[in-house]
Amino acid sequence: MTDGTFLVTEADDETAVLRDVADGQVHTLAENPGVEAGRVVEATIEAEPPMEVTWTVTELTRTFTVEVTESPEPPTQRAREAAADQSVGDLTRYERAGTGAVHVLTVPEDATEAAVADALEDEATVERAARLGVERVEVRSDPGVVSVRYLP
Repeated sequence: MTDGTFLVTEADDETAVLRDVADGQVHTLAENPGVEAGRVVEATIEAEPPMEVTWTVTELTRTFTVEVTESPEPPTQRAREAAADQSVGDLTRYERAGTGAVHVLTVPEDATEAAVADALEDEATVERAARLGVERVEVRSDPGVVSVRYLP
């Protein structure tokens, strides 16, 4: 048995594929317990004997969607200060007051829009949010700075 938080990477009426957000391990379900691709599930799964190549959800604790949006607001003062202290390509991470975290990336100014688009579209953004236990991600930017805020 495995307890964990999983991103549903694929799903149809009959089966689903889960990726553990902690270690990246992929689990193919023998039957779909009613989950949809793109959702996050907290569950207990068990390998099906005798081959143990497919899995069954024995307990589905919670399902949720991580909302990933672009904010019209600029990065916070703290994020801008973090970016000022790093080189292009560097990343600074810090915890938010309460729950969540902020990741600040310094990018070439002419690549800011592309970096924002990458953060908005990347499944890894959703996986990080799931690992942090948050349901909302807000991406803010200024030329050369991208702030990814993982919020409750």
